[in-house]
Amino acid sequence: MEVTAPTQARMPIQQVFQQLKRILHFARPYAVGLSGGFLLFFLATAVGLVLPLGIKALLDTAIGQRNADLLNQLAIGLLALFIFRFVLSFFGSYIMMLIGEKIVIGLRSRLYNHLLHLDVKFFHNQRVGDLTSRIISDAGSIRSLVTENLVTTVLTLLQFFGALVIMLTIDWKLTLVVLLAAPAATAASQAFGPYLQNASRKVQEKAGRTVAVLQEVFNAVPMVKVYDREGYEKGRFDSSLDDVYVATRTAVRAQSLFSAVIGLVTAVSTIAIFWAGGHSVLSGTLTAGDLVAFLFYAQTISQGLSQLAQIYGSLYSIVGSSERVFELLDLDAEVQNKPGALQPGLVRGELEFEDVCFAYQADHPVLDGVSFQAEPGKTIAIVGLSGAGKSSILKLLPRLYDPQRGAIRLDGHDLRDLDLSWLRQQVAFVSQDVMLFSSTVLENIRYGRLDASEEEIRAAAIAANAHEFIRDLPQGYETEIGERGVKLSGGQRQRLSLARALLKDAPILILDEATSSIDSLSEKLILEALKDARQSRTTLVVAHRLATVRDSDEILFIENGRIIQKGLHDELLSLRGPYATLVASQLSPASISHGA
Repeated sequence: MEVTAPTQARMPIQQVFQQLKRILHFARPYAVGLSGGFLLFFLATAVGLVLPLGIKALLDTAIGQRNADLLNQLAIGLLALFIFRFVLSFFGSYIMMLIGEKIVIGLRSRLYNHLLHLDVKFFHNQRVGDLTSRIISDAGSIRSLVTENLVTTVLTLLQFFGALVIMLTIDWKLTLVVLLAAPAATAASQAFGPYLQNASRKVQEKAGRTVAVLQEVFNAVPMVKVYDREGYEKGRFDSSLDDVYVATRTAVRAQSLFSAVIGLVTAVSTIAIFWAGGHSVLSGTLTAGDLVAFLFYAQTISQGLSQLAQIYGSLYSIVGSSERVFELLDLDAEVQNKPGALQPGLVRGELEFEDVCFAYQADHPVLDGVSFQAEPGKTIAIVGLSGAGKSSILKLLPRLYDPQRGAIRLDGHDLRDLDLSWLRQQVAFVSQDVMLFSSTVLENIRYGRLDASEEEIRAAAIAANAHEFIRDLPQGYETEIGERGVKLSGGQRQRLSLARALLKDAPILILDEATSSIDSLSEKLILEALKDARQSRTTLVVAHRLATVRDSDEILFIENGRIIQKGLHDELLSLRGPYATLVASQLSPASISHGA
């Protein structure tokens, strides 16, 4: 499910407009504000079209007649128009920038929410840094479509046609000279557009990979230091920066060449106007004021063509960024609610696996015909060698994945018939890889139930044998524990995780190697906490250590994705099968010396 860049370098103009339509969809809630901003810019544009006529009057009338009073009046009037235009432009720009920021915030929020609801499988195939880049950088680049490109396009077209009409009234022959530049600018836009789009997308991709490198290294700083790999990681980051530079250089070169071509077309047309208009003034068919005004309007059209060309180029750049955003929004989760999904009332906690087959990849089965039952309030332990499929069984219960064959039932209901959010509220999970947030102890426990009171949080901590060490922290429950709980020991992190699960008070408790990486004292404290917690819950335990599983109501030994033994601890020992061999290996001196 990895998101990759499409190999197609060119995008037809129809697809470009379809992409823009999707972007503008996010602007609909702000239609009133956008209309107000457009109105202010429209008035500013109209004022701008009047200014050259005022200059024409100043030259032909005031200066031509040597009328100082009229000159002063016209100058003051033109100054007032300039100030009025400035005020209109300021407020128009202010409104559009704020709305553009709101649109980007809405897009980022929607994208983030969409990603949160995608399957766990999706995140296994993605770099966190690249996803971060898409949310922050790519979504942010879309802002300019509304705040700059859309406004500039509409206003430039208004200026273009307004200036064109006035120019035709002054001298239609000179106007034809100006219009000869339009086909050349259009041809350049058509030629450069696809290259600009592709170049922009590559820049965004390379930037996303750079962010991914940072994310990976910052999450693995202890390992980097232990292996003395600071120099290696510096080289890897510099290499990714070089890739960004090369991609940016290509994009800048294309954009610069494009702007230069448009500038050349503009310069040639301006010189042609000077030449032809100068001859008209000399012959008496034009006044000096007419020529100056005409040059102002011609400059307006030339600048308009240049701006439209630049917008056309940046349009492809925005489309390149938006592709990376909409690729994610177009993804659908494989695990979804069925129409009319059930939300049963009272949950007893009876679990049943019936002939469950599961594979992360089609040609690599992980579970093959797994069947067992867990009665309400009972504890089922799942043991076996690494890679046998133990943890996969647990991941199917909250529907992080769905089996390809067979059924899993809760109180007789197939999990696929149950409301997904409701189902996950019935399950509490404690894993070997404890996930904690860079926040306080209190907030990390409260994550189990967001409306819990401080008294309930302390009660959960006491039940998890965590209250004593929390009380000894510098700020107690308000102590910041650092990213992923780096300021705590492994046993302390596990007990916080258990407190969070107990606070959730779900009828099903899942323990996935919850004591495998901690010391014997921490394990003892956690097992004591679990002894009481398991009495009122259906509990599934995956563990290697004998102390964690020996008191279970049933032990399942799984090998190569199949249950090959099941029974009580003493029963399985008497059979002298694989479970007995596993227990014996833990009790051997060699295993003890290796911390088994």
